[in-house]
Amino acid sequence: QVQLVESGGGLVQAGGSLRLSCAASGLQFRRYTMGWFRQAPGKEREFVAMIDRSGDRTYYADSVKGRFTVPRDNAKNTVYLQKNNLKPEDTAVYYCAADRTTISSRPDDYDYWGQGTQVTVSS
Repeated sequence: QVQLVESGGGLVQAGGSLRLSCAASGLQFRRYTMGWFRQAPGKEREFVAMIDRSGDRTYYADSVKGRFTVPRDNAKNTVYLQKNNLKPEDTAVYYCAADRTTISSRPDDYDYWGQGTQVTVSS
């Protein structure tokens, strides 16, 4: 059974930092592109960042470029989302997801999802 478990969410002040973790089990982690998405109340789920299988290529939404990074540790079956200089508009539930066959920013292309972790940024 595939499981993706996010952790590290919480309340942080604007300008602060937070690191989310996503621990994967039940799949060959190194064979999957890993993505992060977020969903704010009343909004659609949106792409945040992703990293390819080897960790050589990363992609970011324009809204987070220069502030977020998405490293992965294939030995630990874990992907991270390091978030710096947080803004109130970063408030959302953050989800990690695994994609076996593509390198995509579309949620529909992802095969597995975590349960999400809440991040709240106060002004």
